[in-house]
Amino acid sequence: MPSKLLRRGAALFACTATAALAALPSHAAEAWHPTKNVTLIVAAGAGGGTDQLARLIQSIITRHKLMTVPTVVQNKGGGNGAEGFLDVKMAQGSPYTLIVGTNNEYLLPLVAKLGYKWDDLTPVAAVAQDDFILWGPANSPFKNVQEYLAAVKANPSKYPMGGSQSKDVDQTLTMLINKVEGTKFVYIPFKSGGEASIQLAGGHIASNTNNPSEGLSQWKAGQIKPWCVFSKERMVYTEKVTATQAWSDVPTCVSQGLKIDEYRFPRTVFMPGGVTAAQRQYYVDLLKKVTQTPEFKEYLKHGALVPTFLAGDQFKAYIQSDLARVEPIFKEAGWLRK
Repeated sequence: MPSKLLRRGAALFACTATAALAALPSHAAEAWHPTKNVTLIVAAGAGGGTDQLARLIQSIITRHKLMTVPTVVQNKGGGNGAEGFLDVKMAQGSPYTLIVGTNNEYLLPLVAKLGYKWDDLTPVAAVAQDDFILWGPANSPFKNVQEYLAAVKANPSKYPMGGSQSKDVDQTLTMLINKVEGTKFVYIPFKSGGEASIQLAGGHIASNTNNPSEGLSQWKAGQIKPWCVFSKERMVYTEKVTATQAWSDVPTCVSQGLKIDEYRFPRTVFMPGGVTAAQRQYYVDLLKKVTQTPEFKEYLKHGALVPTFLAGDQFKAYIQSDLARVEPIFKEAGWLRK
């Protein structure tokens, strides 16, 4: 008798469990995926490094059929990218809007009241990092970085430093150089790193702090030269860029006596706040696939970017570390918003 009761109880439990599972929504066990167009907002104007990355991501997704829905790229670079970030904040809860930017997503709210905080948005991933190079004119009379810095100390107004935009990464690096070297660079902001390179090639500024990719054309043309890279080690790319030099031939700035061992910024992707973990994970997995394609690896090589993929807690820790590095500089400059 007890064994029959046990068997009946087990059968009843099995039936109840089966009925309970059947009652669950069918999509509960399925991974989320987009079912309509996805918009990639670019937190910059057309033609720059951020725009190029967004359009590369779009082309890789299309070519490799990584999504079943189309992607649309929109440039919203007003206010150093703030226009785009505000749009993403307003898309709260939407898994169909992403924004491609840099560390401007979390640095801009430090210096201006923009209507959003960096953590109003959802971090998805950092897909690469850019090194920074101190560029000078190809016909510079200075043999090395220290000779140039000595000339700047003697006559700051004669040797202006150019860069992309104001109160952004290029100007932050310039201020950091001033702090550690005792220089007083006059900083001239331009609309983009590409424009800063053109101005350097034309002799309108004496140097700039710029990414490798945004000085590449002028370097190949023999108009500018890389004095040093703000990295602990030389870049890994050994293929010749000019007739005589590769990126790996560029010395580190610290080896040239400039007391900054590393300065980089990330290429980032964010979503609106209020999305689900499954929706965020979908795009983490998607971007991981993008970065593993031959096209993306060629992009890294062409632009001499640092291969990087950060998501989840790693990405959040990176953001916190970057904020801790720059906040004292912004405070000293009087940039922190009140």
